Amino acid sequence: MRIAVDVMGGDHGCGVVIEGIKQALAADRGIVNIFLVGDESQIQAALAKCSLNDSRVQILHASEVLTMDDKPLEGIRRKKDSSMVRAIELVRHGKADAVISPGNTGALVAGSMKLGRLEGVERPAIACRMPSRSQDFILLDAGANAVAEPLHLAQFAVMGSVYAREMLGIARPRVGVLSNGSEESKGNDLTRGAARLCAQLDLNFKGYAEGFDLFNDAVDVVVADGFTGNIVLKTAESLGYAMMHLLKSELTATPLRQLGAMIARGGFRGLKRRMDPEVYGGAVLLGLNGVVIKAHGSSRERAIASAIRVAAEEIGHGINKIVEKEIASANTKLAPFLLDPARPALSGQQP
Repeated sequence: MRIAVDVMGGDHGCGVVIEGIKQALAADRGIVNIFLVGDESQIQAALAKCSLNDSRVQILHASEVLTMDDKPLEGIRRKKDSSMVRAIELVRHGKADAVISPGNTGALVAGSMKLGRLEGVERPAIACRMPSRSQDFILLDAGANAVAEPLHLAQFAVMGSVYAREMLGIARPRVGVLSNGSEESKGNDLTRGAARLCAQLDLNFKGYAEGFDLFNDAVDVVVADGFTGNIVLKTAESLGYAMMHLLKSELTATPLRQLGAMIARGGFRGLKRRMDPEVYGGAVLLGLNGVVIKAHGSSRERAIASAIRVAAEEIGHGINKIVEKEIASANTKLAPFLLDPARPALSGQQP
């Protein structure tokens, strides 16, 4: 397993990213190579500081950094020697199997398109693993495609089902199209069209999933366009932070509550671990010739180590080969729609 890491794109500098890589290498002896892509002088200083001396580590110098202020397409075209672009190119040229970056999401999606789509896949999708009552679920698309067609959502459902089955161990993942109600009359043209297509596929399709269902163990895969999915993701993240803040504030308001909190601290620690986004490492970009993981910009060491673990697991499961096979089967079932001359054109482009 060969993994390229853009060490320059995060909020906390390359030292934090490299410390996370050190943790990952210590935990997983199956990793063959880790490419540290970024400014060589900063990388060498960080390696010395954290005492990382591992023969599996290689440095690839990149003189530029794509920032959060760069416009995705413009940044990719203008900063050809950026750490993100150079890391993606390692996968493109077959020197690495996966790329991980905590940098600009739009730029990572745009740049990763150079890897090419898997056979039969019309649009890649960002898939996020999120906690529910008793287990996790997969939300996609979480931001790769602001505008989508019903066919795209149907393919997202297939890819999400594969990912949930292989990575979450759910034998027959329950799939739902995100809508504003569970009744068939709800939704809009996109969700109604997507639901009709999903019903034709070999999926454990449950129809519409409304917002109430997401964290209530009602479905294992939630499908949406990237505009809606990204709003859900960021709203959920914000709510999680707010709830933890409120809980801490209330539990420290009086001495009696503080005592109760001390008694129950084991449970609170478990809750924090359950809701900690660093456990998941980041979001995956499904549907491309290569493994692409978007780590959060604010990722600390643990999150980077988790992202590397997820990349290694995805490579080990052969997710892309399975996706390609099941997309081919789905496209056969959806051939009448694919060949329909009245199929509407997209009115927008990917971010």
